[in-house]
Amino acid sequence: MAGLHRLRPEDRADFEAVLHLALSTADIRAALLADPTGHAARYLRAHALDAADEITAEAGDAYDTYLAVRSSAPHGPEHPPSKATLLSALSVLTPLVAATSAAILLLLGYVLQLAEISGSLPASLVTAGWVLALIAAVSTLLALTALLRTALQQRHGIPSADRLEQARITWQQALLDRGMLPHLRRRISEDPLLRATLPKPSPAGPDDTVRPIP
Repeated sequence: MAGLHRLRPEDRADFEAVLHLALSTADIRAALLADPTGHAARYLRAHALDAADEITAEAGDAYDTYLAVRSSAPHGPEHPPSKATLLSALSVLTPLVAATSAAILLLLGYVLQLAEISGSLPASLVTAGWVLALIAAVSTLLALTALLRTALQQRHGIPSADRLEQARITWQQALLDRGMLPHLRRRISEDPLLRATLPKPSPAGPDDTVRPIP
């Protein structure tokens, strides 16, 4: 079972934070106080870290959900925010500027041609105007495609940061309740020096509730 839900290296810090929280719960902390040397606490911590995959598997469904949400979420912008903002502005401004410039150049070119101005200037203005008109059309099409793509992503439920964080906290809570605390309590119950000091586990309270981990 553990092999199917191996702890990802990038989630190791969250696992250790949940372990720290579990070691601080009332019943486990009371049991560990029976060993003033701190050996029991170090033993429990090391054993839990060694059994990370086994403990993670106990909350495998919540972990799978978290990984699925995370994998479907954007992994961060392909460009830094400043570049992304610049690209967004260009996608809006390029069609407008190109269309305006095309209209001006075409108007001037055709006016000069009607006025029978000699030279290559009228024809050059008309050519440049049509080139800019083509650029305006293409950039408008690209901008509309980007908008359509964004709308489709939102329609298909690309997870937000809040949804991702909620999935993370749900996994941490399941890891604490179904994996970490039972594992630590089982280890303590198997230690003859600590067995007698282990209080009866109480229902989950404020001390064993996961809070957002940075």
